[in-house]
Amino acid sequence: MQNYIVQDPGRETDICGDMRVFGVENQGCFYWSLLWSLGEPEGDPTVWYREDAEPPIAELEPLSGFLVQFSLFEASMGADYKALSREISGEQVQQLTEGLRLVPLRPFWPGTSTRFYVAPGLVMHVSNGWEDNQFTAWAGATHRSALAPLAHMDIDWLRYDG
Repeated sequence: MQNYIVQDPGRETDICGDMRVFGVENQGCFYWSLLWSLGEPEGDPTVWYREDAEPPIAELEPLSGFLVQFSLFEASMGADYKALSREISGEQVQQLTEGLRLVPLRPFWPGTSTRFYVAPGLVMHVSNGWEDNQFTAWAGATHRSALAPLAHMDIDWLRYDG
């Protein structure tokens, strides 16, 4: 498990005590939270990302979309069969995602603009790299055959289980 949802979010607060933490990165470097509310709860609240004592940053999707993204991210990271790229170009991302369906949500994870692509038995997330026109891709599959279409692409794989 890469990241996890807190079992009892009513008990854990952020470093400043003004937000309820509900999601935590596996090494404890960052977390996601919701603002405390004394009034009626917001129907689909803003999710806040915070790294250590840095100011919180709003996720682009409200809680409903964020939870879909969180689930897709965990599915790709925790799959039995994976394909992980080194840095790739925008043209390679286009080639890599050509046969996949883009999940129609705004980018996940502030600072990385992570997008999700899916196909039967496969979830892939693509994130901005540290330089312009550089990206990383991580695909997770339920069976190694779902990774087979990626084998013949001109991509330097860090790991490829297909």
